[in-house]
Amino acid sequence: MGRKKLIDVTVDQMHETDLSEIVRIERASFPTPWSETLFYNELRKEQAVIKVARTEIRIAGYIVANQVIDEGHILDLAVDPVFRRLGVASVLVEKIMNHFKENRCRAIFLEVRASSTGARRLYEGFGFSVLGIRKRYYSSPEEDAVIMTVKIDG
Repeated sequence: MGRKKLIDVTVDQMHETDLSEIVRIERASFPTPWSETLFYNELRKEQAVIKVARTEIRIAGYIVANQVIDEGHILDLAVDPVFRRLGVASVLVEKIMNHFKENRCRAIFLEVRASSTGARRLYEGFGFSVLGIRKRYYSSPEEDAVIMTVKIDG
């Protein structure tokens, strides 16, 4: 499942002390990035599942997800530009999928920009398929969101 791991990372919980580095990666990754306040608020949510991939020197990437009853929702995933295409995103997706499986989720959902073919291929490699389209969901630039889902075998 997913891609071969090409870099060693340790995945653990995101902490408040990680926020400045997370926001730096977020700003380098998206045209309309989440604010530090949004990440801080996610850290406070009971249903939040937030993981960070760490190298020996710094944070390589992160994933933000929520579990609502028996559904998982991936809200944000980004990898530091220096560590892209080295398997970091695959490690994070695999970790979050395992978490949701262990916590009895039936399915995982996410939205991704229609133009994000690399992200879509990543998720497809984990068995995600297109569920539908949300027209003009994103702004700056305006773009459709592709809704993707995968069922989890219990």
